[in-house]
Amino acid sequence: MRFILCMLALCLALAAKAQDVYVPYNPDIYHLIERYQIKYGNQVPQLQTAVRPYGRQEVAALAEVSAQHARSAVDQFNTRYLLNDNWNYTTQETNQSARPVLKRFYVNQSDLFHFENEDFSLRVNPVLDLEMGHDSETNGFRYVNTRGIQLEGTIDHKLGFYTFLGENQARFAGYVMDRIARDNVVPHEGWWKPFKEDGYDFFTARGYLNYALSKHVEIQLGHDRQVIGDGYRSLVYSDYAPPAFFLKLSTHVWRIHYMNLFQELTADYHRGDGDVLFPKKYMALHRLGIDVTDNFNLGLFEQIIFARGKGRFELQYLNPIIFYRSVEQAIGSEDNAMLGADFRWNIASRVQLYGQLMLDEFLLKEVKGGNGWWGNKQAGQLGAKYIDAFGLPNLDLQGEVNIIRPYTYQHISEFSNYQHYRQPLAHPMGANLYELIGIVRYQPLPRLSLTGKAIATRFGQDMVTATDTTNWGNNVLLSYLDRAQGYGNTIGQGIKTNQLHLDLTATFMLRHNLFIDLKQIIRRTDAAEDLLDKNTAYTSFALRWNIPQRLHEF
Repeated sequence: MRFILCMLALCLALAAKAQDVYVPYNPDIYHLIERYQIKYGNQVPQLQTAVRPYGRQEVAALAEVSAQHARSAVDQFNTRYLLNDNWNYTTQETNQSARPVLKRFYVNQSDLFHFENEDFSLRVNPVLDLEMGHDSETNGFRYVNTRGIQLEGTIDHKLGFYTFLGENQARFAGYVMDRIARDNVVPHEGWWKPFKEDGYDFFTARGYLNYALSKHVEIQLGHDRQVIGDGYRSLVYSDYAPPAFFLKLSTHVWRIHYMNLFQELTADYHRGDGDVLFPKKYMALHRLGIDVTDNFNLGLFEQIIFARGKGRFELQYLNPIIFYRSVEQAIGSEDNAMLGADFRWNIASRVQLYGQLMLDEFLLKEVKGGNGWWGNKQAGQLGAKYIDAFGLPNLDLQGEVNIIRPYTYQHISEFSNYQHYRQPLAHPMGANLYELIGIVRYQPLPRLSLTGKAIATRFGQDMVTATDTTNWGNNVLLSYLDRAQGYGNTIGQGIKTNQLHLDLTATFMLRHNLFIDLKQIIRRTDAAEDLLDKNTAYTSFALRWNIPQRLHEF
């Protein structure tokens, strides 16, 4: 890591170009961005929707184009929101507050406090998430109580910075507590401690520095999440696991976007007395995205998960362009290599087709043999988005199918499997599943958004007893060395389970980035073993300020 930091210092010394920061990842806001990318993205080709988060400068450019075409009151409101939220990268914002507080706060509509001159910009905002709910499977109210602060800005138009700090206490719904009991971690979070009766206390910290090395090359160093893919789920890298330390290089020239991502991950997490250094592992990932046409993007990616003892990084994986699998074979072939492809195709400015293919292991002979070899570890995704469906403005539909074979993402041990802090880096449910997702989003009024989600999953649970676990390929944390069988493996093997997760949410924006949510979740889980059957109804009300919804969709 000293080598990486030295290279970063050298790059910073040589750099000279204006720099922006990123739009904080929020699936609801990102849906708006992706909606307008489908409609007008061929006029803003630099926005790569398969690599998130997005730069504010690119989003502002897309919002400027969208504003020229917005006809309905809702689209005008949405584009104005995007322009105001990215005000320091556009001249088309209408962000001035009519009544600033004490002449210093909320001088503009989007920020509690802001300052900008030719050398320095700063945005400061509060973070608040107050959620109260009731779960049919537990006693007492469920709640989330998050308070924090968010800062971002630029220095000398060259260095961008971002920080998010949040203190949290929570009592989750019963199905979330079941996941915590299984893996000993709070979903999406790192270290935690008990809080009162069946509650959890945890601190969230994210941040980064980013710098433009040239007109086309950017470097970023920080502690945050990454998302790869255009789907609702990602089979490559999702936002489910906690933030992690990373170094990222992004190169965008002509129709080519190339990303190199190096990360330090936590291999395992043990709660206990006293201070303990958790074991580390590392990841190297790169993705090559090519705009084949203005509307069709093709991506190729590969990654390696590895460990080399206490704090040692494999320097050969720093090579930004080499085929990782060849390196992995040359040094002994003990690491976890994955590769695959993704695509996005916008059609007639109304429809988007997208998909991912991920290969964890691939032997053509075994695939053609059709004998269910355990090492046939692959995952596939195919989906579509339909904007202004059936001619109804601001009615957006999305459908998605995900298929993941047993033992995908598993490896020899926690030092090479595809997880961080005991949480999957890709699909939150692990593997050994079929999944069908349907999403309806409708915005009947500028400030009111209605969202309905149906997630139907057929998966095979591992058999767990008081003394042993039979590994049928669902839980990423288990070792494939302890697999139940070598051949005859099929998707859904183990304890066959059908699960339906329904989410109906009404969201009202009171003012810029201040939301009220009314949510109803209904879950039904039918398993081959009756003791694992569960039916849950969870109703909640939330007040959110500069923070996305906390979703538990597994």
